[in-house]
Amino acid sequence: MSIAVDVELDTSGLNCPMPILKTKLALNQMQSQQVLKVVSTDAGSWEDFAAFIGRSSHQLLSREQQDSLYIYFIRKDGRET
Repeated sequence: MSIAVDVELDTSGLNCPMPILKTKLALNQMQSQQVLKVVSTDAGSWEDFAAFIGRSSHQLLSREQQDSLYIYFIRKDGRET
């Protein structure tokens, strides 16, 4: 399954909490239902993004690990209220 991405954010080389903070800033600039792709090298981001999404109205469409890269696809305001 390929996911149509509207915005890409590369947080490679940044450690907690910067990937989440930069993701929040990017999402704030996006329209509802747009998809953000985030690339991180921070292994801790795996749990950080799960927790962040759990406390937000956004939807984690997919997350994957490719070698030392952690890749997340997030739909802004993806949940029905």
